[in-house]
Amino acid sequence: MYRIGIDLGGTNIAVGVVDSGYHLISEASVPAGAGRPAEQVVADMCRAVELALDKAGLIAADCASIGIGSPGTCDSEAGVVVRAYNLGWFNVPVCRMLHERFGIPVRLSNDANCAALAETVAGAAVGRRDMILITLGTGVGGGIIHNGKIFHGSNGMAGEVGHMSIEMDGEECPCGRRGCWERYASANALKRQTAKAWQDHPDSILARVIAENDNHVSGQSAFIAARQGCPVGQAVCDRYIRYLTAGIVNIINIFQPDTLAIGGGVSNEADEQLLLPVQQRVARESIPCGKDRRTRIVKAQLGNRAGLIDAALLGKNKRI
Repeated sequence: MYRIGIDLGGTNIAVGVVDSGYHLISEASVPAGAGRPAEQVVADMCRAVELALDKAGLIAADCASIGIGSPGTCDSEAGVVVRAYNLGWFNVPVCRMLHERFGIPVRLSNDANCAALAETVAGAAVGRRDMILITLGTGVGGGIIHNGKIFHGSNGMAGEVGHMSIEMDGEECPCGRRGCWERYASANALKRQTAKAWQDHPDSILARVIAENDNHVSGQSAFIAARQGCPVGQAVCDRYIRYLTAGIVNIINIFQPDTLAIGGGVSNEADEQLLLPVQQRVARESIPCGKDRRTRIVKAQLGNRAGLIDAALLGKNKRI
């Protein structure tokens, strides 16, 4: 029996069809167009599902269920996205909307929860029963695995690590607070920091790197410039890593997980530029403990496929 997984991001909607052996047999994606009415975004979700089904040579009736991994806080029992600030969604009954279109069961969970559980099954934390995944994308997501199961909290909304404040009276966040971690450590935050440095230093190597990319600022721009010996690019990277580490240390001091995995596009940077500096700063700044008992900080291994695979299995996997 086949199942459909949807990874609903702030930038893209990815859909995969998974067979009974947990293999992705087809994929499709469309832009998310965050900020549009939910009905328009859900219509595009349906279009992406149809594209993935067409590629697999299937129809919806061939599939047992649809699973959705969504950013923000989700009421999994009700099938409602309660708040997804990056999408501008509040109390959207997304499961009902897709069920009305396809006529098969639809399940929902937070996207980072889906990805975290998948990493314990087939990724960077296989066999680990206490781990946390952070995802660096449009925002900063978090999935907490405790005793081998997703930790939802008493109201199903645990894991919103991106909305802890790390900068008192800092940048305003769409959630209504100021200084939230995702305003400083998300991929979007890195792009804003890079763009500001570009504007302030128009004759730098960083400016040349951006110009060579048709004046497009990406999450890689500062790291590329730093590798070319650019002090401006290196300063952006150093500042970003300080912000990233501040939140990671808070998480480790509170939860002391066995493993903390970093996912999202930013995590693909070279270890010596991102992972190693983070590991070194965390070792200096977190609560001291024996070396053999420290939290392992690693890169997530499954990438975008983690969310697709585990979302597809939401209807089957009773751990969610």
